[in-house]
Amino acid sequence: MILDTHTLLWVDRNDLKLGATSRLQIEVAWRAGLLAVSAISFWEAAMLAERDRISLPTSPERWRANWLRAGLVEFPIDGWIALQSCQLTNFHRDPADHFILAKALDRNLSLMTVDKKIFEDEDAMLIDENMPL
Repeated sequence: MILDTHTLLWVDRNDLKLGATSRLQIEVAWRAGLLAVSAISFWEAAMLAERDRISLPTSPERWRANWLRAGLVEFPIDGWIALQSCQLTNFHRDPADHFILAKALDRNLSLMTVDKKIFEDEDAMLIDENMPL
C-alpha cells in the first residue's frame, strides 16, 4: 500500500481525519512491512513545512530518516516512473500526484488517499473510507 502525502501526514499526527478502516489497513500493511510512500511525499512535506503550511516534529531530513528507520518503505522516483506519469492523460495537473499514482500502478499497489482528483483516474486502485474493499 502506498500512502498519499496527506495520508502520511495524518498518520504522523494520529489525525482523526484518518478513519478506523483506514487505520486498520495501515496497521496491517505496516506490520507486514508493506507500507510505502513515494519519495516525492517527503519533498511535498518539506515544501509545506518550508512555507509554514504544516509543521513537522523535527527537520524534514530527520523526519524522513525516522520514518525509514521505523520501517516505512520509500519508492524512489526514477526515469521509468517519470515517463509512466506522463501516461496519466485524464489526470489533474499536480506532478507529485502523477508520480505517486504512477508508482502505485507500476507496483500494482493500492493508494490510500482522499484526493477526489485522483479518484477520477480510471486505472487508480484506491482505498478510501467510502469505497468497498
